[in-house]
Amino acid sequence: MATANKQQLAVLKRGADAWNNWRADHPETELCLAGSDVKDIDLAGANLRGANLLGTNLLRVNLQGANLEAADLRRCNFREANLTGANLRNAQLYRANMNRAILTDADLQGANLYRAYVSRATLRNTNLRGTDLGLATLVSSDMDGVKLSGARVYGISVWDMKGEPADQADLVITPDERSDITTDNLKMAQFVYLLLNNEEIRNVLDTVGRKSVLILGRFSPERKKVLDALRGALRKMDFVPMMFDFEGADTKDFTETVKILAGMCKFVIVDITSPKSSPLELQATVPDYKIPFVPVIQEDEEPFSMFANLQEYPWMLDLLEYENAEQLVDVIEKAVIQPAMIKSDQINLQKAGIIRKRHAKDYY
Repeated sequence: MATANKQQLAVLKRGADAWNNWRADHPETELCLAGSDVKDIDLAGANLRGANLLGTNLLRVNLQGANLEAADLRRCNFREANLTGANLRNAQLYRANMNRAILTDADLQGANLYRAYVSRATLRNTNLRGTDLGLATLVSSDMDGVKLSGARVYGISVWDMKGEPADQADLVITPDERSDITTDNLKMAQFVYLLLNNEEIRNVLDTVGRKSVLILGRFSPERKKVLDALRGALRKMDFVPMMFDFEGADTKDFTETVKILAGMCKFVIVDITSPKSSPLELQATVPDYKIPFVPVIQEDEEPFSMFANLQEYPWMLDLLEYENAEQLVDVIEKAVIQPAMIKSDQINLQKAGIIRKRHAKDYY
């Protein structure tokens, strides 16, 4: 690796004004500051265009409004640096550490941030159009208003991203050597990448869609055996039961949680026994998902008053009464699973636009 030019480094450490004056007097001089340590200095407005700063320590440096266009910034340490409004167009930032850096209003269009570390950073209104963010880490970063169109985001990590990007069009989710696949949402890009590159995840999602059954209800200690019996019976029949207990649910998050779980399942079993069952919660869920709901209730109990309205939806099956958990398990295949699977097939036909037909000869 090239070593820093001692004369240039000495000038740089005197600050941005001294550096810019020297640069104006030496416009054709090749700039080499590689491997140097210039942490904690003020370089706001410095003209470092095209400079070789490979591996330089720029910890907490003020580079506000600086010109780093086309600079070699590979493996640089920009941790906690202030790059507000800086020009980093077409800069090389391979494996650069920009964790906790401030990049508000910075321009990185066309820059190479492959495998860069940009976690807990501030990228508000930052221009990242056409950048290579392949395998970059942007965990918990503020990306509100960031412009991303045309960026390569193959393998990017954006967990706990804050804010909403302003421009997410044509994000490339494949590596250089493959044909481009694009999407228009950064979080979706991360998910699609996982699907494309992990057969196990694809298999899990396929299993979830075909075999998962959501069980809803309020399972107080005395009714816990109903839950256990249902889960045990479903497991024996090669289903994957998931349970959501109304009893411990946070009202704020309930509807969203149930919608997510229901959308993943083949059908839903909902026990509405006990007056504590939540009509409002079910009314907020059932209308939105065309999947079979199988309502069950212990005999001698009455459903909540608005339940009849939910039965207007064709994917809500007839209410099944049962004496006890043992009886419910005995009939689960014929009274629960088979009707749910038939209803699921009917719903799929409707979604596919297949017309149901009869013929007069069937009635002779």
